[in-house]
Amino acid sequence: MRVLIWILLILALAIGVSLLVGNNEGYVLIVRPPYRLELSLNLLLILVVLAFASLHLLLRFIHYARDLPANVRAYKENRRIRLGHASLLEALHALSQGRYQIAQKSASKALDLGEDPSLTALIAARASHKLKQKGQRDYYLAEAERLAPDAEVARLLLQAELLLDDRLYSQALDVLQQIEKIEHRFIPALRLELKVQLRLNNWEQVLVLLQQLEKHDGMESWQAREIRLQAHQHLIERHGHNLNTLMNYWKRVPAEDKLNTRIAKLAADAFIRLNAGNQAQEVLEMSLTREWDSELAAKLGDCASTNPQKQLQQAEHWLLSHEQDAKLLLALGKMCMRLELWGKAQSYLEASISVQPCAEAHLTLARLLDNRGETDAANRHYRLSVQACEDNK
Repeated sequence: MRVLIWILLILALAIGVSLLVGNNEGYVLIVRPPYRLELSLNLLLILVVLAFASLHLLLRFIHYARDLPANVRAYKENRRIRLGHASLLEALHALSQGRYQIAQKSASKALDLGEDPSLTALIAARASHKLKQKGQRDYYLAEAERLAPDAEVARLLLQAELLLDDRLYSQALDVLQQIEKIEHRFIPALRLELKVQLRLNNWEQVLVLLQQLEKHDGMESWQAREIRLQAHQHLIERHGHNLNTLMNYWKRVPAEDKLNTRIAKLAADAFIRLNAGNQAQEVLEMSLTREWDSELAAKLGDCASTNPQKQLQQAEHWLLSHEQDAKLLLALGKMCMRLELWGKAQSYLEASISVQPCAEAHLTLARLLDNRGETDAANRHYRLSVQACEDNK
């Protein structure tokens, strides 16, 4: 509709001008002795319009010529930015798809075009690392340091990750220490250091890092729990050859970890192997008081306490709440045997077998009967013990 209106206006203007020119018989006389120039008014108007248009075009051309270098530079700069951005996007897509050759080439092109060096150089370095081109990787890391000194943390973080991948753990720790100086308690750096310490089996440092990460919500709780259990397991095994060393370590274990069923079981086993029945009993009782576990209760029977009567009373107190716990009944049988309460021990062992027969219960009862001279009954339970072992294979 607007186009139609403009067409009509232009036509009306053209008609009006033609009518005006057709009826105009005036003229213009220009005298400059010795010259005399006579022009029709219509021609003069046309010449004036043409002169104005020519002057306007000339001025525009001069302005364009004057600004041409700046316009060319701006055009080239905009083109460079577009190409650099496109190359960067191509590099990111290729890297995410595992097309490392293309990622390296595109990132290198983006870097040459001046696209954000703190990103393009690191993409090229990662792609080069995946291509096993360590020389190129180190070159791009150096370029990132030269061209983007303000992005030092990102560069160091990638460098530590790549060193970890190359199993250069000491060098990775050195790089992570540099990050610590720049940004204290940086969560991604702590996660990387945790991986390094796990590879180095530095379990004490692993526990320290886990505490820091959990404090700042740096990792999932279930993942931290599993790593902590793994650390305690290795540390208990490491210190489990000397009672004093093991006890000193156990004192440093946080109370929350001591109450964990799996950690308590590992510690109790270690104390039992070192004939430290009191310590093992204390570990088990603390964990069982918080949360009942039949596997832990079974360990009570292996704790040679210096106060077996008190130990038996505590176990019998638990039996009131766990009457059908076969492993607790087995542990009670073993305790009674140490106290030479043969009849009571036999009753507990038979009750354990009636609830849940197992090889250990049959074997323990067979030994008790054998000591009491009941050979036939003892042999029968020996056979049942062997049969139970074969059934569990």
